[in-house]
Amino acid sequence: MAYVITEACIGTKNTACVGACPVDCIYDADDHFVINPAECIDCSMCMPECPVEAIYPGDEVPEDMQRYVTRAAEFDYSTTAPGVEVN
Repeated sequence: MAYVITEACIGTKNTACVGACPVDCIYDADDHFVINPAECIDCSMCMPECPVEAIYPGDEVPEDMQRYVTRAAEFDYSTTAPGVEVN
C-alpha cells in the first residue's frame, strides 16, 4: 500500500521528501503534499526525510487521519506535475 502524507505537513511543506522519492510521485496539493498511490512503489525513502513525521505507510495511518488516504486517492494528479515548482 502507498505511503500517505498527513496533517503535520500542512503549513510546513518541507521538500526533503520530494527530493528523496525515486519515482517522483509526490505532488503539491496547495496546503500540503500528497503521494500518488498509483505511482508510489512503497520504498519508504520519503518517510525518514520528513522532519514533522507526517508520512505513514497507508495501512498505518491513524484513524483520525484517514481523510488523507481518501484525499490522496481522489486528488486530480493530471492538474499538476510531481515535485515542487520553483519560481
